[in-house]
Amino acid sequence: MTDAIRFEQVIPILRIFDVAKADEFYRGFLGFTVDWEHRCDESAPLYRQISRDGLILHLSEHHGDGSPGARLRLMMRGCARLPR
Repeated sequence: MTDAIRFEQVIPILRIFDVAKADEFYRGFLGFTVDWEHRCDESAPLYRQISRDGLILHLSEHHGDGSPGARLRLMMRGCARLPR
């Protein structure tokens, strides 16, 4: 059927509390790239998209986004190549 519902992609939103710490982990340790980011003004919370090898995540400083303690299960290969 051409009008069937089809889910294309899920993009998790994860809460961050410290941009420098988030950069250290997601960019430094895991090797993600920042695709874009948005703030309504300089003092507003950050909302950012990062990606690596086809995986897209959204990181948010906004209260209520991606509640702390949320968990994701990511299927991948090459875990042994990550720094220890």
